[in-house]
Amino acid sequence: DDCSYEVDENFYVELKLPESNTTAMLGEAFVTVVIIDDDEPGTLSFEKTDIVVAEATEDSTVTVKVDRKSGGSGRITCRYYTEDDTALSGSDYDKATGELVFEAGQMSCPIEITIKAKGRYESSERFRVIINDAQGGAKFDSTTDGGADSCIMYVTIVPDAEAKARVDRIMSNLRVNWGKAALGQSNWKDQFKAAIFVNGGDDEEGSDDDEQRQTSTLDYILHGLNLPWKLLCACIPPPDFADGWVCFCTSLIVIGVVTAIIGDMAGLLGCCMFGENSDGITAITFVALGTSLPDTFASKTAAQQDPYADASIGNITGSNSVNVFLGLGLPWMIAAIYWEVVGPNEKWVRLYWDKPWALDYRSGALVVEDPGLANSVATFSVCAVVCMATLFMRRRVCGGELGGPRLLAILTSVFFVFLWVVFIVSYVLAS
Repeated sequence: DDCSYEVDENFYVELKLPESNTTAMLGEAFVTVVIIDDDEPGTLSFEKTDIVVAEATEDSTVTVKVDRKSGGSGRITCRYYTEDDTALSGSDYDKATGELVFEAGQMSCPIEITIKAKGRYESSERFRVIINDAQGGAKFDSTTDGGADSCIMYVTIVPDAEAKARVDRIMSNLRVNWGKAALGQSNWKDQFKAAIFVNGGDDEEGSDDDEQRQTSTLDYILHGLNLPWKLLCACIPPPDFADGWVCFCTSLIVIGVVTAIIGDMAGLLGCCMFGENSDGITAITFVALGTSLPDTFASKTAAQQDPYADASIGNITGSNSVNVFLGLGLPWMIAAIYWEVVGPNEKWVRLYWDKPWALDYRSGALVVEDPGLANSVATFSVCAVVCMATLFMRRRVCGGELGGPRLLAILTSVFFVFLWVVFIVSYVLAS
């Protein structure tokens, strides 16, 4: 120990095992000893001139370390404060200011600064931490930024890598979804174009104007009659939105609206043609014909494209199963539950209270009075058996249920239509 100023000095201590020792083991075997000159107050500087801080999901704290070198005698102080650069206090970080105190022999002192969680994606901001106004004989390193009067350190705030990756994944999904939405909007536009123009505006053989000139008068007449329905169906979104769920739900709604309109129109027409209480006759004529014709044409197309006509038979049987079990069974089930829960109203009492069978249903029940129902079921069963027998006979004679010699095919078609007429006449007479 002396009274002359010296720079900090250091030496090393290293542990080694004797060559004869083969059992002992060493842990940390190397240490640096620093001899600090205590004859001067010291020089103040930052441990690092630049640090990079990754933004966290919540507000975090970064610690900046100020070192005391070349002396450690006495008590010294300095002022510190933060200064905006591209980062703004209050938005990117909390402004910090205060005084650092180094007691005798204390060689470092921390500064804590709060970094705001701002949700950065690609941009990075930075601010400065400055120490100045050293007291107690301390001084600053003139070779650092700030010179002999102060010392400056830069803090750079960068986005969190994991948060950026999450944002990239979200943006990728959004780009895919927006791509689907753009495609859906284009297809939706094409739907209205196909609905407005005759023959759907197909311009494969020329422009739209050329296509319009190639259409016949009958095409224009049919287009005018179908235009309201085309525009209604064009309002259904294409299946590009929400994986087709919007299209599916909207289609069900449109089908329900169209069914209600056609049902009312068919009821009015049947009332005008057959008189009151003719709902059954209307159902097996106009309504049944309207709902079955699309299946007829679908089965015809399937029969022409399928060598075994399995799809056409499956289409008819599936459609009839849905009509009977869902189209008839579901409404009757709902109606039966309704009358059981609600009970008889004034109209139900007026119509059915004095009926002999009503003694067992004083709490109300679904009533279906159709005098021709039993007869129609029996007639339908007989016609179905005759139809199946005809198909079996065609298999033996023609080698298949469909097709064959043209004359025999026409006669079979006429015979099946005759069975339908027999069923209708039988129902009307029984009613």
